[in-house]
Amino acid sequence: MSDHDWQAPGGAPAPGSVPGPGSSSGAPAPGGSPHAGAGSSDAPYGAPLPPPLPNAPGAWAPPPKPGLLPLRPLAFGTLLWAPFTALRRNPAATFGSGLVVQLVSAIATVAVVVPFLIFTFSRIENAAAEDLDSLTAGSVGGLLLVMLVPIAVSIIAAAFLQGVMVVEVATATLGERLSFGALWRRAAKRIGPLLGWTALVTLAVLLVVAAFVGVIVVGAITSPAALVVAIVVTLLGGIGVAVLAAWLGTKLVVVPSIIVLEHVGIGTAVRRSWRLTDGYFWRTLGTLLLVALILNVAAQVVVQPISFLGTILAVLIDPNGTGSGLTITIITTVVTFILSIVIGAITAVVQAALVAVIYIDLRMRHEGLDLELARTVELRDAGQPVGDPFAPPTAGAAAT
Repeated sequence: MSDHDWQAPGGAPAPGSVPGPGSSSGAPAPGGSPHAGAGSSDAPYGAPLPPPLPNAPGAWAPPPKPGLLPLRPLAFGTLLWAPFTALRRNPAATFGSGLVVQLVSAIATVAVVVPFLIFTFSRIENAAAEDLDSLTAGSVGGLLLVMLVPIAVSIIAAAFLQGVMVVEVATATLGERLSFGALWRRAAKRIGPLLGWTALVTLAVLLVVAAFVGVIVVGAITSPAALVVAIVVTLLGGIGVAVLAAWLGTKLVVVPSIIVLEHVGIGTAVRRSWRLTDGYFWRTLGTLLLVALILNVAAQVVVQPISFLGTILAVLIDPNGTGSGLTITIITTVVTFILSIVIGAITAVVQAALVAVIYIDLRMRHEGLDLELARTVELRDAGQPVGDPFAPPTAGAAAT
């Protein structure tokens, strides 16, 4: 080594020497970048480079997560557990809404059906023998008509809960936490189209059930052989209808979210949902089925042991059926009913939230909604006015 090549550690090169790799002449080292040295430009050539500073240009940063969801297309695990996170993040508003819906449906059923049954049984007990058949048939028909009232109440309540959870997931993704009243007021603005969509789905289900029941009734009236044929046709038709319902239900699953967040009508929402689920049918269907399975298993694990324990205790206390175990039976029934209400509220909230999470994920994948949400959060945090990030894309954006 010549004297001209010598350089003090960390010092400048000797006058007249040629800057070598890793020198501080300003030229990047081979294979390096202007920011690779971020703290020292005298690292020897070939040595491992220190990581870039967090805010250095070109440095990787995780996608922002201002609230419930990370602002990027969701991984399957995130998609699966986000509805449960939504329930835990704002329980007073979410679980409270589900509980209100379940209680309203239960109260409507009890208030309408129980008095009708009491009235009907009293008439049947006091009826003459020749009037018994016609009275029983009329009672069955009357019960079916009376059941339309709690069904209608349940439809309205379910539509409202769907709207509430769509608003909750959307605002929670932006980092907001709305109160019970604020959620319900926002959902109420779109309750009309939501009710229309829910009524259409319910009507389609009732028509299919009525058609199957009609086939069986006609077969029973015709002959025993016709009844067997009708039952076989109903079973095979039921399988076909189940497959068709799974397909249509998956393709149209985000219609409620579109109605609420994009402020469009039912027809536009149906077309949007059909397009958004393109390419993600099986992923969406699998998520829906898996969450439903998790909820069903959890409900059975909680309810069934208590019901079984109550039955065992009643048998042990009153093995001869004298009525002394009636108290245990009543207590078990009440506890099971309360648990069913609570679990039903949790199930309804999680499934409604899942639909909203799927909608946001699909728009991130198809339309880059994550970029619009990130821009909205940045402008909001900077105190600048922001628009509605969930507004439907323009024709040009939608085409891309």
